[in-house]
Amino acid sequence: MMHFLDSCAVMADMVEEAISGLAGDPRAAAFVGMGADGTPTQYIDKVAEDIIFNYLRDHALCSGAISEEAGRCEMPSGEGTVIVDPIDGTSNAARGIPYYALSIAREIDGHLEEAFIRDLAHHETFTALRGKGAWVDGKPIRVSEIRSLEEATVSLYGRKYHPESLLGLGKKIRRWRLLGASALELAYVGAGRIDAFVDLRGSLRVTDAAAGILICREAGGT
Repeated sequence: MMHFLDSCAVMADMVEEAISGLAGDPRAAAFVGMGADGTPTQYIDKVAEDIIFNYLRDHALCSGAISEEAGRCEMPSGEGTVIVDPIDGTSNAARGIPYYALSIAREIDGHLEEAFIRDLAHHETFTALRGKGAWVDGKPIRVSEIRSLEEATVSLYGRKYHPESLLGLGKKIRRWRLLGASALELAYVGAGRIDAFVDLRGSLRVTDAAAGILICREAGGT
C-alpha cells in the first residue's frame, strides 16, 4: 500500500495536469456553484476537487474528508480525516498569477499527522510528518532565526474595511508581504522564506491552514 504522502503526490500530479491550461483562462473563474464554506465555487476549484475526491474514494485513504467546496464527506474506508483545499489561491490561479497550491492534511485521533502542499505553478512540494520533521522536495527545512519584528518579513492579512487593525504591527515589521495563497505562505514560513504569517481577518479556514500549520510546527515554528 502506498504511503499517504506518496498518494498525495499522485493526486497533485493529476491536478497539475488537469489545470495546466486553465491558469489565466477566463474559464477558470467561472462560478459553478456555492461551496460549503458559503463562498462561490469556481470552475478550477471544482476540477481539482473532483480529482481528489475520486482518488480518495478509490484508494481507501480515509474515513472522511473536509473540503472548502464539498464540506465534510464520508469516505468508504481508511483511517482519519483528510483536510483539503483543492486550489489555495484561486484568485491568483484564475488571473494567471503563478502562486497557488494544493493543500492536503490528514488528521487521526485529533492530531494532524501528515501534511502535503504542492506549489502547482512551480512543481515544488512541501511535506511534514508529526514528530519527524518537514521537507521541501525531500530536503529538510527550518524556520527563520529572526526573532525581532523590526527585522522580520511578515505575510500580513487584515480586514478589507478595517485596515487600522494592521497598523500597529505594520509599523513595527521590516517588510510586508501579501501573496494571496495562505497555505503556501505558511509553507514558506516553515522553509524560512517568510519570518511570520499573521491573519487578522477572522476568516481563515481549517482547509486553508491545516497542512501549513503542521509544516511550520515540524520546521520549528510556533
